[in-house]
Amino acid sequence: MREFTEQEQVRRDKLNNLVSLGIDPFGHKFERTGFAKDIKEKYENIDHDEFNSREDIEIVAGRIMFIRKMGKASFFSIKDKTGNIQIYISINDVGEETYTLFKTADIGDIVGVKGKVMKTGTGEVTIKCYEYNHLVKALRPLPEKFHGLTDIEERYRRRYVDLIMNDDTRNIAFTRPRIIRCIQNFMDSQGFVEVETPVLQTLLTGASARPFITHHNTQDMDMYLRIALELPLKRLLVGGMEAVYEIGRTFRNEGMDPKHNPEFTLMEAYLAYSDLEGMMNLTENMFQEIANKVMNKMVYNWCGNEIDLTGPWKRISMVDSIKEVTGIDFSKEMNVDEALALANEHKIEVAEHEHTVGHIINLFFEKYVEDTLIAPTFLYGHPVEISPLTKANPSDPRFVERFELFIGGKEFANAYTELNDPITQLDRFEMQLKEKNLGNDEANDIDMDFVEALEYGMPPAGGIGFGIDRMMMLFLEQDSIRDVILFPTMKNINK
Repeated sequence: MREFTEQEQVRRDKLNNLVSLGIDPFGHKFERTGFAKDIKEKYENIDHDEFNSREDIEIVAGRIMFIRKMGKASFFSIKDKTGNIQIYISINDVGEETYTLFKTADIGDIVGVKGKVMKTGTGEVTIKCYEYNHLVKALRPLPEKFHGLTDIEERYRRRYVDLIMNDDTRNIAFTRPRIIRCIQNFMDSQGFVEVETPVLQTLLTGASARPFITHHNTQDMDMYLRIALELPLKRLLVGGMEAVYEIGRTFRNEGMDPKHNPEFTLMEAYLAYSDLEGMMNLTENMFQEIANKVMNKMVYNWCGNEIDLTGPWKRISMVDSIKEVTGIDFSKEMNVDEALALANEHKIEVAEHEHTVGHIINLFFEKYVEDTLIAPTFLYGHPVEISPLTKANPSDPRFVERFELFIGGKEFANAYTELNDPITQLDRFEMQLKEKNLGNDEANDIDMDFVEALEYGMPPAGGIGFGIDRMMMLFLEQDSIRDVILFPTMKNINK
């Protein structure tokens, strides 16, 4: 049998008392006329004495966060989704029976109040209670006021308590959907159509990542939770939709750290008749739109860096960025033995499936350059070996028309001039299959249906994928992805 703490038992005794009084401890519908923030803003400029001749009635509801019980009059505050508002309750206004009921209330209880708006001597907008309604009995005490929920793991695990106690968490929770809506409005204004594509897929395609595997009982087949949105969206370009995007959950069966969560929100967008340049312009404009319309600032403090989103943003090729740091010029022709010798000289470990010049170029970038790209930077010109879905650079087919956006040393977006040649695409898929056979468990499967779709003709296009959670981290100035996801993946503490 479960054992209760002393406080929990006292609250259960109060619950039983409410039942004996004919009051439902867990309440019913309650109509309110306003919210705390709006009421305070509405009346904040009215002088204290002017309220004596006014009879402004408001009905509010929320969770009790503070009580100062006195003899025949008391103060308490309630918190709704917009913030706190103070309530003054007196036995002379509500009667002895109601005032006695109020005095049994605990911090954490949810109540409804109808009363006259007034101001205290200190100028605080307050509701003078005329009607007090118990709505919900809280059976667990909230964390102590001045310390709140201080254990970080507990904050993520019990996000509902974190939201009650932590105004910063509430601000993040309410700002994130505003940013999402801004993105949607921006994309819609550019002529894109928002669509939905399957989460369950039969092939591992669209990105290089380890998947989550599930099983479809009726069909008796294993399926993957999607690791990307790409190939279904490009099928829509074949079908003539021309400008499409999706914001949705994707899943990668990989490690957790302050920058990664196994399930995360991705946005991918594809625009027919565009290219890499078009995706750069779209990206810079979208970030600046969010900065201006939602956050009202262009400079952010993130992960110890000052990030200025004012354009134009830097653009540099991968090989030039490596040359700037190391002096090595990978734009020159070289064979794999020469590249391996350079890697060995610089103590870079090269896995068996990475024994190509392109893979080694990428390893140099990851070791020497990636962390140094603090200001918003479009890094373009990736090796073909690490970009199986991208159109090759016509002037140098060793590289592809791809960019990654880096801010604060972290990747924020990945964009391509899309590969629409079905013959080359099949060759790239087969190259991925060879890598899988050599031990690369993040390599793609061969998606013959997608190759067939390309054989019907996909228009030239630009495409891009954005990590929405990382974008939130920047705009909300949070160092951990767990702070911008309401319910991050957590270890099972019951094992």
